[in-house]
Amino acid sequence: MNKNYDVVIVGTGIAGAVLAKTLTQAGKSVLMLEAGLEAGIALNPERAYNNYQQYLQTFYSKANKATNGPYPDIKDAESPDVLEIKAQTPYDSGYLVQMGPLPFASDCLRGAGGTTLHWLGNVPRMLPNDFRMQSLYGQGVDWPISYQDLMPYYEMAENEIGVSGDVDAQLGPDMNRSNYGPNYVFPMHKIPQSYQDKIWMQNTENLSVILKGKQYNITCVSMPQGRNSDPNLRYRFSNVTWDVSSQKLVLQSSRVMYQVTGSVWSPYSGERCEGNASCVPICPVQAKYNALKTLKKSDFSNLEIRTQAVASELIVDGNSKEITGIVYKRYEHGDSPRYQTEIANGKLYVLAASALENAKILLASNAANSSDQVGRNLMDHLVLLTWGLFPEKVYPYRGPGCTTYIPTFRDGEFRKDFAAWISPLDNWGWSWPTFAPGTDVQNALNRNLFGQQLRDFINDRVTRQALLHFECEQAPEQSNRMTIDPRYKDQLDNYRPVIHYDASAYMRKSFEAAKTVSDQIFAANRIEDYTEYKPSDADYVIWEGRGYTFRGAGHIVGTHRMGNDPSSSVVKPTQQTWDHPNLYLVGCGNMPTLGTSNPTLTMTALTFMAAENILQHLSETV
Repeated sequence: MNKNYDVVIVGTGIAGAVLAKTLTQAGKSVLMLEAGLEAGIALNPERAYNNYQQYLQTFYSKANKATNGPYPDIKDAESPDVLEIKAQTPYDSGYLVQMGPLPFASDCLRGAGGTTLHWLGNVPRMLPNDFRMQSLYGQGVDWPISYQDLMPYYEMAENEIGVSGDVDAQLGPDMNRSNYGPNYVFPMHKIPQSYQDKIWMQNTENLSVILKGKQYNITCVSMPQGRNSDPNLRYRFSNVTWDVSSQKLVLQSSRVMYQVTGSVWSPYSGERCEGNASCVPICPVQAKYNALKTLKKSDFSNLEIRTQAVASELIVDGNSKEITGIVYKRYEHGDSPRYQTEIANGKLYVLAASALENAKILLASNAANSSDQVGRNLMDHLVLLTWGLFPEKVYPYRGPGCTTYIPTFRDGEFRKDFAAWISPLDNWGWSWPTFAPGTDVQNALNRNLFGQQLRDFINDRVTRQALLHFECEQAPEQSNRMTIDPRYKDQLDNYRPVIHYDASAYMRKSFEAAKTVSDQIFAANRIEDYTEYKPSDADYVIWEGRGYTFRGAGHIVGTHRMGNDPSSSVVKPTQQTWDHPNLYLVGCGNMPTLGTSNPTLTMTALTFMAAENILQHLSETV
């Protein structure tokens, strides 16, 4: 039996989960449509634990530990796969149809919990200047809201995820104490910085580097993370609740000592981080946050979840422009082309899938696109990697993937000329650029090293591997976009994303600048540079006669951006669409620019803002 809900939400990733928890706890009836399998939700703790152990066994058994590897490969709800990226475009193998000129290099996970199942878990906030890129630097666009507008929702997001970190370490020229509020602390103390990071910092902290004739001072700070450490006794909040009298979301005060906020739901797992170094693609002990932990805090007397339900189209009333239903296809099992078509009805509708899937549904419905901005301004962090060998053993693979980062080039006047970046000090050796340590074994065998000689070679090589990581901020461009085409559909007859993508001169200049900085950091640390960018690499580009290879960060942003003008944006600052009064969009697709932060925290903050606006909307229609 179908019924009319207060809100119908598409997707159970972190945006959908935050909405479901917040709205149902406020007494609203919610229906969620999830493209993934029912077993992925697993509301029973014992069953959920067993499901997760199956994910782990899949991860252990695979030679290539790619991001989506541990999780179900659902043909009826395919996910982009980084293993399918090819150098030559166009091509249509895999889920994404890559039209080029360069392939889009990132993936996401379509399934219960979304991409938070395989995310790294780094959660720095954006900087205040990131919201004013056009005004300050003549690049991109300005946000319709400011950092100060988002600040209380950042606190809600940090509460929900249960952030571990040191607030004071985040302070810099554009992020003073007032940006966090007086006496504000994160829910948990910082994750200890790795031994390798401490070796890095000996010669990198306060290092002066020269870039384009200007001197910069390098600093190294601890990374805020969405994984459990020790609860901070000074943290004073417990949960985000709806205050009926003020019509606002508020953070409740807590008097519970040693309360772990946000990241524990099962009696079997999810306590403190053990430093397993496999955060991507899976945390073996579930110390890392994932969206199912939020979803399980919903009021299930007000929540229904329909799984194996792939949203395909919005039904739009031709007169009122309101959405009157969401068409979805419910398949029998993950590989079956057989399905039933059903319609979900509610007062309000929310698309809470990835930036690609939200845009795909809108384009398939000819909805919310009077501005012609749906699918446009697709962005990612373009990651330039540099790698080499320390002169001493630094022992990578200890702790999470990143415990320290360099903030020096997150902001500055240089953004008028080339993209900013954040630089994590990676704890993963050469695994990303060269597939180490497997390739190290192969190199040793090619040298006819066996037995003790082989062991000595690996012991010397892998323990000295250094990896520096430059996540370069991509500016929004109209031509970087996702479209749909009736020639490219999946086995449920739903559209596949067709990607048009390139790296502008603004980005390529940042690769040149980042490599210049890397050379000076390597020299100061006496690191022997083994970095190699090959023309055969998938995303190999040329700038000023030199080649660089970038990789995707998995930070898929843009495609339905927020703005103050309906002619140049898709959603209002409330995240309600301009074209349809009862349709909201949430997720990274709303972000007008990317900044240098991993986008999940900002997206979660925006989702709490959207939840507040949705509750206000519902109260006005009673």
